[in-house]
Amino acid sequence: MRGINRTNDYAFKRIFGSEEWKEALLSFLNAGTQGDGSFVMMPLPKGSTAQGDGSFVLLFFYSNDKINRGVKMPRKAREKSSTGVYHVILRGINRQRIFEDEQDYEKLFETLKEYKEKSGYDIYAYCFMSNHIHLLIKEREEDLGKVFQRVGATYVYWYNWKYNRRGHLFQDRYKSEAVENDGYFLTVLRYIHQNPIKAGIVNKLSEYPWSSYREYTGKPEICDIDFVLNIFSKDREKAILLFKEFNSEENKDKCLEYDQYIRLKDPEAVDFIKRISGVQSALEIQGLEKEKRNDIIRKCKENGLSIRQIERLTGVSFGVIRRI
Repeated sequence: MRGINRTNDYAFKRIFGSEEWKEALLSFLNAGTQGDGSFVMMPLPKGSTAQGDGSFVLLFFYSNDKINRGVKMPRKAREKSSTGVYHVILRGINRQRIFEDEQDYEKLFETLKEYKEKSGYDIYAYCFMSNHIHLLIKEREEDLGKVFQRVGATYVYWYNWKYNRRGHLFQDRYKSEAVENDGYFLTVLRYIHQNPIKAGIVNKLSEYPWSSYREYTGKPEICDIDFVLNIFSKDREKAILLFKEFNSEENKDKCLEYDQYIRLKDPEAVDFIKRISGVQSALEIQGLEKEKRNDIIRKCKENGLSIRQIERLTGVSFGVIRRI
């Protein structure tokens, strides 16, 4: 067994001697998890030819002060919630995609489900977007730092193996805000569920497959829907009806968010405009009925297209776009 110090403040101990294991563990370490002296048991990678006397490895995480004697500036302490409830955002590094296909979404979903049993947290809402995720979550037995260390490490290890990549996948630590009352709790819940609509991906909440909205209107899987629906009504049918109405309301809710949209190049922007409007050419936007035109332009602005870019691609005047 040999300990190896890492320049990125991590260390690991190899149990098996194979170089293949070394590469697998280094890939895992580069996932971007934070060390605090805990360990994770990881299964043998699929298809591995590594030889050893067991079928798993132990990966140890060490905090900086156990590796280096140098001084490091402390991070700003997170705002603690008196209720234990938080709105959390986890995004891809440099806003890159963290999901490439349906299997990736399913893997993260199953990872959250698995650690829900082990870590004891409650989930009230979630939404997986292409390059970030939102969670409305309640901290219980384990603090959120430990939870996202486990979830992030497991998913990134699998993702890096699947796509034959190494390095960080998630941007720094997760970002969170405390949720202290029922009013803001419901605001965050709606904000999370409406992400796909505001991004122009779907027209109805029920059409998006990777949010918790359908757990409330169908079969619950990882969400504590009873807690949420009881806020609306003790009568279940009435509660679901009120839940649907509330989540469908137009609003100007502002919650914790990142500048999560990547500036699209013109060809990508044209494809986006055509997809959300159903037109054959972006220039057709200027001839649409005013309300529909404005709705499309609003979605373009919400998804990072600049006023000048929208003007250039659609032919709608700068002044009109600016007022929308």
